[in-house]
Amino acid sequence: MMKAMLINRENGDLVWSDVDKPVAKEGEVMIKIRAAALNRADLLQRKGTYPSPKGWPEWMGLEVSGDVCEVGEKVTKWKIGDAVCALLGGGGYAEYVAVPEDMVMPIPKGLTYEEAASLPEAYATCYLNLFIEGGFKPGETLFFPAGASGLASVGIPMAHAFGAYVITSVLTTEIKERIAHLPADVVIDSSKENTVEIIKRESENGHPIDIAIDCLAGETIGQAFPYVNEGCRWVLISTLDGITTTIPLRAVLTKGINLKGSMLRKRTVQEKGDLLSRLVSEIWPKLESKEIVPSVYKVLPITQAAEAHRILEKGENIGKVVLKVC
Repeated sequence: MMKAMLINRENGDLVWSDVDKPVAKEGEVMIKIRAAALNRADLLQRKGTYPSPKGWPEWMGLEVSGDVCEVGEKVTKWKIGDAVCALLGGGGYAEYVAVPEDMVMPIPKGLTYEEAASLPEAYATCYLNLFIEGGFKPGETLFFPAGASGLASVGIPMAHAFGAYVITSVLTTEIKERIAHLPADVVIDSSKENTVEIIKRESENGHPIDIAIDCLAGETIGQAFPYVNEGCRWVLISTLDGITTTIPLRAVLTKGINLKGSMLRKRTVQEKGDLLSRLVSEIWPKLESKEIVPSVYKVLPITQAAEAHRILEKGENIGKVVLKVC
């Protein structure tokens, strides 16, 4: 047996409960979890609208760090005692998790377990959409709205480390001050400034958007299209600000805009494994050299998972919230 954080479906409470301990099958490793990071998908799963994919535990948790404590047959990359972090389909809010070996990565040198837990989901999402879906090239202009989000706290430093000019947006002047440590070139304070007007101004000043990683969506997409660069790649990863917009088709046609949707969760294990391999070879060295620094807002014990969820729901965090398991 082991402990895992289950959801009481009658009232939504989180309950640290006894469950069966998983078994490392062929090609899998067992991780004794030390820390698990939160994602907004956890909040949706708690509400019953975003269940774990088939084959993964029912409880929440998409990224963890810990130590390999068991290896299944035909595992070649890992041994017992290795300090690792891993991308999951679910099951991170627990003491143990069994993971396909390709979904596991070494912890970058110099990082704590709590910092390492904040890497897999957020860094894989940012790398996927910046370099693979977005085809980013050094020197291009990136629009990454919601600058206070855990994802932006990863994506902005990552893009900047590879030579991007970064535009982001926040809801208030206070939040703008709180993300001053992030290397964004332009931070739009939407309580005082119109996002589309600033995008237009930046375009006129020589920084039209080449790529957007957009978790907000809503009306901004259509309104911004006339001011983006030729061949702009607008990658839609969520719709927190609304599910409809009006698209000016003339701008799409004349500028050759590529609007695409992207979800990490839908990728196969092989696709995710290939992505994680690229993370280790291309991003881990920048974490170890401190060119990119993980942003952890707060660490709470796993038994305070409900409080951690509240922090995310209220948008209090600048960076990732992490649960310490042991």
